[in-house]
Amino acid sequence: MSKIIIETRELVKTYKVGDMEVNALKGINLKIFEGEFVAIMGASGSGKSTFMNVIGCLDQPTSGDYFLDNVLTSKLDKNQYAEIRNQKIGFVFQSFNLLSRTTALENVTMPLTYTADFLTPKERHERGMAMLTRVGLDDRSHHHPSQLSGGQQQRVAIARALINNPPVLFADEPTGNLDSKTSEEVLRMFKQLNEDDGITIILVTHDVTVASHARRTIHIHDGLIVNGAYSHASTDSKPVGGGL
Repeated sequence: MSKIIIETRELVKTYKVGDMEVNALKGINLKIFEGEFVAIMGASGSGKSTFMNVIGCLDQPTSGDYFLDNVLTSKLDKNQYAEIRNQKIGFVFQSFNLLSRTTALENVTMPLTYTADFLTPKERHERGMAMLTRVGLDDRSHHHPSQLSGGQQQRVAIARALINNPPVLFADEPTGNLDSKTSEEVLRMFKQLNEDDGITIILVTHDVTVASHARRTIHIHDGLIVNGAYSHASTDSKPVGGGL
């Protein structure tokens, strides 16, 4: 059986909106195994973005447990929480989030400033160029985002997400600003990273076509998993997801 990389147990997230409480997540139980390519789907307001923020260590649950690579995140202090996020997780967003006044190479190596300050400038440059080569953009290293197409900008964002060699890559609507042809190219890249490098990929999308590239699709509705919680990677005899 594959190693569990992400596990949630009765995960709850409640927000206060004025005097009202909004239950965004209502007790989610889920296991994601190392090397899986998973799509998380749900309508607007379903809880999928909240769920991604929690398992991406961008937000903490109100209650329940979240284990990332066998580490119980609720037991970590603020610095440890940031450290595990930076070391274990890479993020790719719909809007690319590139710094406009810096080159592709500088965008890619930016995370190393915070996570690998022991590297020399030469080592950071070499690692950044290796990442750009990996996504087919080594010849665009000195271009600024405005000089790159949308697909090229997203490739830079993917290289940046991979610069710390994280075992898990989160992609939040990564093709939302791309045309259909470019979207296919980016999704093929995710598939290749998953198959060749064994990176666990979690893709958040509302698009069925985009989700079809993943090996497993998890559907969230009203803060609960309604389909896809059970993984073929597990030998458990019963589903692990809440809401089934």
